[in-house]
Amino acid sequence: MSAPVTKLTPSNLAAMMCARICHDLVSPVGALGAALEVLGDDSSSDMHDDAMDLVRTSAKQASHKLKFLRLAFGAGTSAPGVLSLDQLKNLINDMYGSGKVSISWDADLEGLDKPQGRLLLNLVMIALQSIPRGGELIIELRQKADASIFNLNANGPKARIYEEFERSLAGRAPEDGFDGRTIQPFYTGMLIREMGGRLDTTIDGDNVSFVAFLPSQQAQNAA
Repeated sequence: MSAPVTKLTPSNLAAMMCARICHDLVSPVGALGAALEVLGDDSSSDMHDDAMDLVRTSAKQASHKLKFLRLAFGAGTSAPGVLSLDQLKNLINDMYGSGKVSISWDADLEGLDKPQGRLLLNLVMIALQSIPRGGELIIELRQKADASIFNLNANGPKARIYEEFERSLAGRAPEDGFDGRTIQPFYTGMLIREMGGRLDTTIDGDNVSFVAFLPSQQAQNAA
């Protein structure tokens, strides 16, 4: 028998998700503030060009993160709709394209509904954390008659699946409680369960695989 899913109050979940968003924005916003201080200091005029470069870089990073997190955690609005594959690719590339991981796609669909798009962004966040030294992420998306299948393969040295992430994905609290890192996998697992799906994770050497099976609405109604 599987362990029971941890229950969080809406206020606790919201508080921890907000903490996660703040954590992701601290670095670019902090750098932006530091650069503005330099620009406001007449005695540091020799550093103004570097400070302006930092302002541009930090503002761009903050903007990319806000756009990504807005859809990953909120989907923009509550209205139904479809996120195009190009839109999702751009969000992921802007967020992670300059990092240590190359990202490639193999998809036979043009877009995802908002809940599925939100799930994909969250799975990408988890998959990239499984290869902390960099490598390659292959995102395969398949649409079947009865289900959508997301297969994310992360390849890189020292690839791993963090135990606390596995617990959180399964809906169980980490031994030391939730924090900004582990609340996001918990939220991801919650999305999958709300869609009646399941997530299989495997590790083989330097490869970590995350496969999400999401039944179609017709399949859920027939179950």
